[in-house]
Amino acid sequence: MLNVIIAVVLAYLIGSIPTAVWIGRMFYGIDIRTKGSGNAGATNTIRVLGLKAGVPVLLIDVFKGWIAVYIAHFFYGGWEGFPDLVDFRIMLAIAAVVGHVLPLYVGFKGGKGIATLLGVGLALFPEATLVAVLVFTLTLILTSYVSLGSIVAAVTFPFVEIFILGHHEYTSLIILSILVAVFVPITHRKNIVRLMKGEESKFSVKKKK
Repeated sequence: MLNVIIAVVLAYLIGSIPTAVWIGRMFYGIDIRTKGSGNAGATNTIRVLGLKAGVPVLLIDVFKGWIAVYIAHFFYGGWEGFPDLVDFRIMLAIAAVVGHVLPLYVGFKGGKGIATLLGVGLALFPEATLVAVLVFTLTLILTSYVSLGSIVAAVTFPFVEIFILGHHEYTSLIILSILVAVFVPITHRKNIVRLMKGEESKFSVKKKK
């Protein structure tokens, strides 16, 4: 069981890598959490620092989620009495997302976990995740709200996974897909309030001066 503990801690530490904070500090001399929406994620980075900073943040945060799930293959040994590989990968996925939201390296103040959750989704639910990305993109194009796109994509995610794609093989994956639909709105509760008041900022890219 020592392997399990090591793998979960490693997944959390990978998820904790504060990409937006470190890129902001190293290349721009600012803490992204003090600018814009105050969120340490790709969207706020793009708004404040532009695509040159935001795209690497997005890609690295997605990769964090994917690699955290993938390392299960290096630690899993088919132990007697332990859940199978799928459940082990889910444990690591959750640890990575928690790491992104509550990063050890920068005082447990991170992002909302959407990009890292995307990486996790690509590793565990590739087909449903691609559909969710399409839903997000369409919502963003129609409304210009990243938060609304994230929420709509998350809420529709389990319906796509369970009813449209018909993936019922693992109860744990079904539960996780439902948790995604609950987790994302919770992390966006302030955005929901602003959306209801008509005060939510629309997506825009910082233009070079």
